[in-house]
Amino acid sequence: MPELPLIEGNKKIGEITSLKDQDKLTTLYTEKAIDFINRKSHKPFFVYVPHTMGHIPLGVSDKFRGKSKQGLYGDVMMEIDWSVGEIAKALEKNGVADNTIFIFTTDNGPWLNFGNHAGSSGGLREGKTTSWEGGQRVPFIIRWPGKTPAGTVCNKLGCAIDLLPSFAAISKGKLSKNEIDGVDITSLWKGDFKSEPRKSILYYYGKNNLNAVRKGNWKLVFPHDWNSYNTKPGKDGVGGKRIKKTVEKLELYNMERDPGEQYNVIDYNQDKVKEIMLLAKQARKKYGDLNVGIKTGSGTREIGKLE
Repeated sequence: MPELPLIEGNKKIGEITSLKDQDKLTTLYTEKAIDFINRKSHKPFFVYVPHTMGHIPLGVSDKFRGKSKQGLYGDVMMEIDWSVGEIAKALEKNGVADNTIFIFTTDNGPWLNFGNHAGSSGGLREGKTTSWEGGQRVPFIIRWPGKTPAGTVCNKLGCAIDLLPSFAAISKGKLSKNEIDGVDITSLWKGDFKSEPRKSILYYYGKNNLNAVRKGNWKLVFPHDWNSYNTKPGKDGVGGKRIKKTVEKLELYNMERDPGEQYNVIDYNQDKVKEIMLLAKQARKKYGDLNVGIKTGSGTREIGKLE
């Protein structure tokens, strides 16, 4: 891979030229975030800290290397945990901790074929780059003193794409008139778990393939191909091979009773299938679906021809 320049403002301040250079990134990002908070905390501010770790290839500073009992990946997690703590301390130090929304989340599930450098999906099916829950469902932790009830768990639907309209609603900011996919979910953050600002999720993948649709606690999975992790993983930063699998027919899962997507209950719940198919038809009309009409295998089966 080419060298990675480090940019501050419009000025290049450094360069990542080797895997060893990555070891400094988590600490560097943390120091820059804290410096920003120290300089800007006298007025409203927004800090976004997208850590390079724990994406492979992994890197960790000397102060955490070898400190965990879970190898390099565990060391990386320890340093990220330290980073979160240091940023929280900076908010406390500047007297704004109780007037700041603090969110911790991630972008996708684990890259399981990297084995001991990949983390865990916690019993959810498959991992990154799939439309199964192991690839899509991620942790989301919010601290909003005086607004979000401490110690509570919300099981309603929400997506990372909902952050923008939620922040806009809180700050009374104006969104573009252009249509976006996110919705305001601040009612959930405030503990109103009877509300349902997001009613469905469209699992689009690849160029424009609608692999599944979720409505409430039900997820309808459409015929599609994916690369499965159900094989021997790699080790120490080298990825193992994945195997191609195919959903041959419609499958339906009750996400409340079966979050691991192990039991296809489509035969017992045709009413739910009809409800979700209406959402799928609307999505296909509006956004398209390249799964429809694709021939695979012997050339006689069409993936996604559902109506």
